[in-house]
Amino acid sequence: MYPKLIIDLKKLNSNLDAVAKITKEDGNCSLMIVTKGLCADPQMVKLVAEHKSVDFMADSRVKNIATYADLARKNGKKTVLLRLPMHSEIEEVVKYVDLSFNSEISTIRLLNEEAARQKKLHKVLLMIDLGDLREGLFYKEEALIFNTIEEILKMSNVEFYGIGVNLTCYGAIIPKNDNLSILAGLAEKIEKTYSTHLHMVSGGNSSSIYLIGKGELPKGINNLRLGEAFLLGNDTAYGAKLPGTTGDTLTLEAQIVELQKKPSLPIGEVGVDAFGQKPYYEDRGIIKRAIIGIGKQDTDLDSMTPIDEKIDILGGSSDHTILDVTKSDTEYKVGDIVSFELGYGGMLKTATSPYVEKEYRK
Repeated sequence: MYPKLIIDLKKLNSNLDAVAKITKEDGNCSLMIVTKGLCADPQMVKLVAEHKSVDFMADSRVKNIATYADLARKNGKKTVLLRLPMHSEIEEVVKYVDLSFNSEISTIRLLNEEAARQKKLHKVLLMIDLGDLREGLFYKEEALIFNTIEEILKMSNVEFYGIGVNLTCYGAIIPKNDNLSILAGLAEKIEKTYSTHLHMVSGGNSSSIYLIGKGELPKGINNLRLGEAFLLGNDTAYGAKLPGTTGDTLTLEAQIVELQKKPSLPIGEVGVDAFGQKPYYEDRGIIKRAIIGIGKQDTDLDSMTPIDEKIDILGGSSDHTILDVTKSDTEYKVGDIVSFELGYGGMLKTATSPYVEKEYRK
């Protein structure tokens, strides 16, 4: 059945070996692998759980973590919730998650109360905002940061595990030695102030890993959280391919449902498309147009690259993607399969869609 996402487990394992070497051997950091990119796919999760170099398994959805919490713990990995917990999911967070990222003291109080009910000790990592302006206590509000920590330290069923930062995902701020040094300096000050040891100072995600190769990851940063670096081999700060990794771990296959010669310009007054956008069309004359059976509901057209380099993606709707196959050396026909490499957005949507089949290569 199509569309189909082909997951190459051998290549994923090779990528995991490569990022583990960079992170742990070269960077002296613990390794947190993020599973949300493939929607906690069970085969990928098993691979990660059984890898000796992985210390933490993380996701932004509690429902995903719930599917593999037992497997992770059986293999000595701690489970981590990356997205700030919602008040409505506190019970599930304490049940399935060993460590959660937090910035709101009201949420941490609820975690403490629920952990007491479940007779558990729940670990929290306090997020610090260094300027990307997504989650975290703003780094210049030091009094607020220390007041929050003081309250956490008094809690009986919550352990203050450390501090962390997220960069690149919202504000596109690139991790540098200077901004991550602020986090490392704050960690040192916290340890001195409270005579405590921070287990984790998490210096970001796949956009931070390039600093290890440059020798610029500040001393004191001892954890990185890697999703795209593992799944697609990307340093997400500058888009470079990481040493020892490959980007063709995933392949999307879709079937041609129509093949016709038509004008390249729609005929009539142009309004907005199904997503409220006014499209732009290039006049290519009469072209051979192939329609494949996948669309914006199930993938990200901007994050798909045809393996046949002579195919152009023209656009699409919810259910269809339209290709220009005029210049291709392949004589496509209805029923043929077109293959694509995926970027992060395409991977995320196809892995999440129930309408995309999965096939594994080992």
